[in-house]
Amino acid sequence: MASSQHVVETALGYYINPLVSVLLGVLFLGERLRRLQWVAIGLVVLAVLVLTIGYGRLPWIALVLAFSFGTYGLLKKKAAAGAVESLTVETAVVAGPALAYLVWLGAAGQAQAGAHGTGHALLFATTGVVTAVPLLCFGAAAIRLSLTTIGMLQYLTPTIQFLIGVYVQGEAMPTERWVGFALVWLGLVVFTVEAIRGSRRRVVAPVA
Repeated sequence: MASSQHVVETALGYYINPLVSVLLGVLFLGERLRRLQWVAIGLVVLAVLVLTIGYGRLPWIALVLAFSFGTYGLLKKKAAAGAVESLTVETAVVAGPALAYLVWLGAAGQAQAGAHGTGHALLFATTGVVTAVPLLCFGAAAIRLSLTTIGMLQYLTPTIQFLIGVYVQGEAMPTERWVGFALVWLGLVVFTVEAIRGSRRRVVAPVA
């Protein structure tokens, strides 16, 4: 995404993802939201409309990211399998197609893993570790926490991506895009405040 100038839109997808996770929890797991949480989701929907007008199209990269990762979290929650077990099954499912693609690249003379020296090859090899460790942690968390809590913990990544997109990659931020992001941020603030209030109410509630 960095090479195609879509880092900011990618960040938008990860900002939306927590509320998509919450919405999926409501639709498929019977989780219930309070009024302010619905307000937060409404603000994000409004933000998507504003950004659609600004882009001249749906921010499809952001929406695909949000709904695909939200669905991944939902499936993790429904499976209720251990982190190692679920990641093993996922890896086994994609291993065949991935290996076939690598063989095709090699036969076509387009393989890159060993074409630029040992250091480059090691970088390729270690990407598996960088990918697997966060997925293991996510899988372990998904079966222990509600989707609401999981969603709330996912604000840090898009913030870093947004800052990189604007201040490192120099992506354009016209007025309508700032307005859309401001609505998303407002929705996240409303949602987070209400979630914290709800947690405090549960803590202080008398035991029957």
